[in-house]
Amino acid sequence: MNQQTIQIAQRLWASMRQHRQRLLWTLLTMIGTALTEVMFPHVFGYLLDHGFKGEHTNLPLWKVPAAIIGIFVLRGLCTFTTSYLMSWIATRQLNDIRAQVFARIMNVPINFYHTESSGRIINTIMFEAQQIVEMMKVSITTLFRDSLTVVVLLAYLLWVNWKLTLVTIVLIPSMAYLVRRVSKRLRKLNQDQLEVNGELTQVIEETTRASQVIRIFGGQNYEQQRFDKKNEKLRGYAMKTTVAVASTTPVTQVLAACAVAIVIMLAVAQGKSDTTTVGDFVKFITAMMMLLTPLKRLADLNGPMQRGMAAAESVFSMIDAEPEHDSGKPLPARALGKLEFINTSFSYPGQEQVALQRINLSIQPGETLALVGMSGGGKTSLVNLVPRFYQVSDGEILLDGIPLNQISLSSLRAQIAMVSQNVVLFDDTVAANIAYGDPQPDAARIAAAVTAAHLEDVVRELPEGLNTMIGDNGSRLSGGQRQRLAIARAIYKNAPILILDEATSALDSESERAVQSALDELMQGRTTLVIAHRLSTIERASRIAVLVDGMISEIGTHAELLAKEGVYANLYRLQFTA
Repeated sequence: MNQQTIQIAQRLWASMRQHRQRLLWTLLTMIGTALTEVMFPHVFGYLLDHGFKGEHTNLPLWKVPAAIIGIFVLRGLCTFTTSYLMSWIATRQLNDIRAQVFARIMNVPINFYHTESSGRIINTIMFEAQQIVEMMKVSITTLFRDSLTVVVLLAYLLWVNWKLTLVTIVLIPSMAYLVRRVSKRLRKLNQDQLEVNGELTQVIEETTRASQVIRIFGGQNYEQQRFDKKNEKLRGYAMKTTVAVASTTPVTQVLAACAVAIVIMLAVAQGKSDTTTVGDFVKFITAMMMLLTPLKRLADLNGPMQRGMAAAESVFSMIDAEPEHDSGKPLPARALGKLEFINTSFSYPGQEQVALQRINLSIQPGETLALVGMSGGGKTSLVNLVPRFYQVSDGEILLDGIPLNQISLSSLRAQIAMVSQNVVLFDDTVAANIAYGDPQPDAARIAAAVTAAHLEDVVRELPEGLNTMIGDNGSRLSGGQRQRLAIARAIYKNAPILILDEATSALDSESERAVQSALDELMQGRTTLVIAHRLSTIERASRIAVLVDGMISEIGTHAELLAKEGVYANLYRLQFTA
């Protein structure tokens, strides 16, 4: 067992300390189950020696069924209690592990989602966490109960006939050697299997999300081939794992058969020379045969343990992911909204190319700054620095004169509302989506947001009004309705800083005019950063900054930039030539 495996096992065991009282009761019931194992051979041996002597027997007849029934009742109570307690502990552990992973992915930096696929994250929370708990449940039950059973049966065998027992003990090191040989291969196979399982989950997630694109571009066969390839690869690893685990069973059985044959031969020879009774022989052989079952289960435990250890390694790596750095303090009051970029430069983690270079900007409270330029110019990178989705590489950004890294993330982001081109909605009611993030939604504010976002007609036509479920990512709404709902969410938040990333891109002309009017009203008194490709939507901005290759090439009002005959004027003419 390597150091990493030991560390994982210690960590799993430490997580179960909170359930130590129930674990103690579980251990006691396992001891009870182990003790019932030796009762069977002892009763049968006693019955052979004292119950089959014809009229000379002194064994009352009622004791035989009473003993057998009593053993089964005790055994049943112990096994039921063990199963119930272990299931209680396992389900609680599963909840705890999933909650830890989910809590961590809620607090990791944004770039975490660029390196980890959604399929792997889902696979970790749902499948790998389940694998860990199943391993803990099976291993604790099997390891403790069957180990106790082996110890009790060996003690009983030593008491009945210690000489023959020494032959039986030869089984244990042989099986231990076999298990160790198989363990390393199983660990590697299980790690590969978990990786492919995550890839398969990713294929399924992408296929369900992109169903329209797949159909319109005729990608059904391609996606089916992708699925079949991953599915078959997963089956291959499952078969290799099965072969590795199943190969231990026949070898174990051959070893056991050899030991039983030798014991029987020695017992017969011994019976001719000493006072060994038939009952003693039956006690020994029965106990020895009963010893094989727990030994086999202990050998078979290697498979689920290696699967669980591989899953634990993956789950703990996600739990241990570096969270967002947050060393700031809460703002004492609502921000005014003054933003300053001072020699700000930025590169994405792991990339040498600079996304923003020496940005110097001062945006006054209530001012609307529009960001324009060709794709890849740095517009989105710039606005993503304001809520600290990413940390600046050089320079700094100030809010009301305070560096952003000195403001706590929750306090900073409470000052910001955002409407993105890629609208994200939740499978909940209209009202819940508008008041998202508010633990105590205000019905009056929700109604006002609906009116301001020109959603009244939409809500009126919904079967349950504001309480209508909108489906996965708002699938029951049109594109324009989803966009207006996202705008209503920003209106409801009433933050001093507003970020609009192509906020009207999904609207038809009539809806765009209505919502633009609502946005104009919303932007009054708020510091607003607007990213727009349609220049007609930003003509009334306080200032327009043109970004080229991560640098500000021009800045001024719409009229000033047109008069300059520079980059902005060229972009404007390109859009309006027609």
